[in-house]
Amino acid sequence: MATIRHTVMAMIATVIAASACTENKVLTPAESLLERLENQIEDGKIMFGHQDSYLYGHSWKVDADETEFNRSDIHDVTGMYPALYGMDLGGIELDSPLNIDKNDFNHMRAAAVAHHKRGGVITFSWHPMNPLTGGNTWDTQSTEVVASILPGGENHEKFMGWLSKAADYLGSIKDEEGNMIPMIFRPWHEHTRDFFWWGQNLCTAEQYVALWRMTHDYMTKERGFNHLVWSYSPDAGGLTDDNFGEKWPGDDVVDMVGIDFYQFTSGEIYVERTRHCLALTEAFAKEHGKLMAVTEAGCEGIKYEKWWTEVLYPAMEGFPVSYVLLWRNACDENMQHHFYAPFPGHESVEDFKAFAAKDQMMFL
Repeated sequence: MATIRHTVMAMIATVIAASACTENKVLTPAESLLERLENQIEDGKIMFGHQDSYLYGHSWKVDADETEFNRSDIHDVTGMYPALYGMDLGGIELDSPLNIDKNDFNHMRAAAVAHHKRGGVITFSWHPMNPLTGGNTWDTQSTEVVASILPGGENHEKFMGWLSKAADYLGSIKDEEGNMIPMIFRPWHEHTRDFFWWGQNLCTAEQYVALWRMTHDYMTKERGFNHLVWSYSPDAGGLTDDNFGEKWPGDDVVDMVGIDFYQFTSGEIYVERTRHCLALTEAFAKEHGKLMAVTEAGCEGIKYEKWWTEVLYPAMEGFPVSYVLLWRNACDENMQHHFYAPFPGHESVEDFKAFAAKDQMMFL
């Protein structure tokens, strides 16, 4: 495993050095973030991440006038903050003041700035509405959605307007000096399943690649963004050597690869299956000179009190994983079962503290 890791790191270092062109060139914000993640992997560290961590927890929601964003369920349990902070853009395309999880976009921006100031890393996913049917992200009744938004499609101009709004928002997240904050952008995720309108059997490989490259080209070439690290993240369910890279957009438009994988079976099966998928990911990352991550993970309701040290950690141990992102802790009264991280009083708190205390895990 060490030999493979050193090979991957050498390839990544070569890519970053080549992109810099000269020894004295100043790295772009995205290149600086990649270098930071690379150094962290070399040190054997894994960033712990949590979705929406500063905006609500299992039994609380951020105040409307909050400015400091000091609270999270992770901090309540450990006294530390997650190193990675995840958010979602869904809703920005419709000019909604709230995203799909009812978070105020202004709060999201302010929380992202606060997290960056603490030294953390930010990642965004995007669950946009269905531009063909008018349904939500999970509306998979048509196989023509992606075709309709590509150049020449009936919804191309409409979608480019949506993309412009997403870019406006990502570009508005700036530090105190007015510089755009580097972040990991993870669009069109879990495409190896049929969860979303861009999923496996809902568009061809050529259409998916065209969608990705259109998104990337707009952000980087038309808007001039150089602060986004682009992450490709198939769903691990049914993942194989053949389909991992079936819709690979190209080495020139992707910076890192990961897997989204939630536990629905026993802990033993989850560990075994995750390690198999991470082996596929590592091999792919080595071949293409990319970083790797567990881009989404968790067990809804954390049904085993030692899930952290006996399931999640063994599933990742030994792999050059840059980060693991746990999904959100919903605070809605009718979704009290929908949580993926511990909170005060949960039976897994002590095990999570042991997990967080491991040398490999990184918190703030």
